[in-house]
Amino acid sequence: MASAEPIRWTTPAWLAEAHAWIEAELARLGLELSGRVEQPHVRPWSTVLRAPTPAGPVWLKANMPALAHEAAVLQVLARRRPDAVPRLLAVDLERGWMLQADGGVRLRELLAGDPDPARWEELLRLYAGLQIDAADDLEELLRAGAPDRRLAALPTQYEELLERVDALTGNERDRLRALVPRVAGVAAELDALGLPETIQHDDLHTGNAFVRDGGYVVFDWGDACVSHPFFTLHVTMRVLAWERGVDEGAAELDRFRDGYLEPWTRFRPRADLLVALEPADLLAGICRALTWHRILSGMPARTAAEYEDTVVDRLRFLLSAFD
Repeated sequence: MASAEPIRWTTPAWLAEAHAWIEAELARLGLELSGRVEQPHVRPWSTVLRAPTPAGPVWLKANMPALAHEAAVLQVLARRRPDAVPRLLAVDLERGWMLQADGGVRLRELLAGDPDPARWEELLRLYAGLQIDAADDLEELLRAGAPDRRLAALPTQYEELLERVDALTGNERDRLRALVPRVAGVAAELDALGLPETIQHDDLHTGNAFVRDGGYVVFDWGDACVSHPFFTLHVTMRVLAWERGVDEGAAELDRFRDGYLEPWTRFRPRADLLVALEPADLLAGICRALTWHRILSGMPARTAAEYEDTVVDRLRFLLSAFD
């Protein structure tokens, strides 16, 4: 495979532009740099710069255009639940840049030193509460640019996606097309339970959660969309199984699942919520494929080719799940 194209975040022109913006925004805030700006995170779709100040580090996050809505989405979430999301110091909505206050200690590092399962349970309850609160902001989140992955739209989006993924074999594409009516049926079944659609992080794990002043803060909302809330568990429960060295669906994971579900019992009894998990997991695979396809479509072809399995694997998951 040919090597990927250079990442724009590392070019001198982009870095000069980013550093100038950081310094201008710090001056507006009455702060100044106290050391060298570092770039600890570089991906084709985003980058993070760390800028030290006398009051502590601040962080610039920049996204590719396909994910640039994160800044506006975070503004909506911050008005509703400032305790649970990064504190924004400055935002450039046109470029999709955010200057964020330091988030504290990453949960992944805390758990490495003290693998107390209660931390995960606390995070999941807080996150479920954020989703419930943000349901009142659904239309505003959509206007902010959060992708619309609501159940009513998902079957059509799935069908359209199949025509745009070149890496599928002809047999796989035919089998996936044949699933369109079943996907629509599962979406209708899930919709009938009546849970509010809301923001859905789509990549919630211990690398994207921090502990600040004793509370949890959920970072990295670039993959987020408006959809069924339980789609979140597609990634989260698999990460939990991997971190704890158990099989997916192991009984010891039930406590984390139940911690997430508990706030939702205000809408439906726990038994109904449990019934919703399997259809939600099936459709969440489609949602994840759509997220990755959106990301890859905004990359140079050679770079995107390195990540094409992220879409195909989720579609193949659907085939195996429906077999």
